[in-house]
Amino acid sequence: MSLPSGLSAFDLTGRTAVVTGASRGIGYGITQALAAAGADIIGVSANIAASDIGDVVRLSGQEFTAIAADFSDREQILELGAQLAELGPDILVNNAGTIERAPARVHPLELWDRVLEVNLSSQFALTQAVAAPMLDKGYGKVIFTASLLSFQGGINVPGYTAAKSGIAGLTKALANEWASQGVNVNAIAPGYIATDNTRALRADPDRSTAILDRIPAGRWGRADDLAGAAVFLASAASDYVSGAVIPVDGGWLGR
Repeated sequence: MSLPSGLSAFDLTGRTAVVTGASRGIGYGITQALAAAGADIIGVSANIAASDIGDVVRLSGQEFTAIAADFSDREQILELGAQLAELGPDILVNNAGTIERAPARVHPLELWDRVLEVNLSSQFALTQAVAAPMLDKGYGKVIFTASLLSFQGGINVPGYTAAKSGIAGLTKALANEWASQGVNVNAIAPGYIATDNTRALRADPDRSTAILDRIPAGRWGRADDLAGAAVFLASAASDYVSGAVIPVDGGWLGR
């Protein structure tokens, strides 16, 4: 994919991007988009070996490196951070995540702990390591995957909501410290995207109808709906954007 004249600020040629959770869903779509814009990719996921995302990236003419990691395992994430810091990527997309559904009154603490570890604590630990060489060289892009539940409370997902609210705050906290050092930190807040995480909602006729009735665009989102925001935040086009949480939600929050 070549970029039209006048859009060179969006060109990622010569950049290397780490995308966590790259094997499927939103991470898969973001990986495709960054590769199409010219970035080489380091794809990280617990199930990366089972995905065809590497083939997709290589077909676009970019290099792909696969790394397997379990984001619920703190030691693995610390080792991953040290490994990635040595590679010195220009872009880090913190997309790996999980969700556990149970009413708050009976929500098991072990599920709470796992969701917070995967969706928030591991994100900070990895960013802390990977951003160090970015700060040293004075350039880098960090992108978190937030959520509509960074703004709202949700139903039966207290751990997920707490983690994604934390991601919105972490985005701003890191941006405050690092923007003056050339590292932009921002987040994308996807709306209701047709992925594994929303399978239960889409299978429930009442919940699915209620959700669609509120989305002005009138449909569930697709992973590739996030492509434009991801490339923008990963590129020089967003050099003066810092601490933003950008909804890509078909108009849900504006309803």
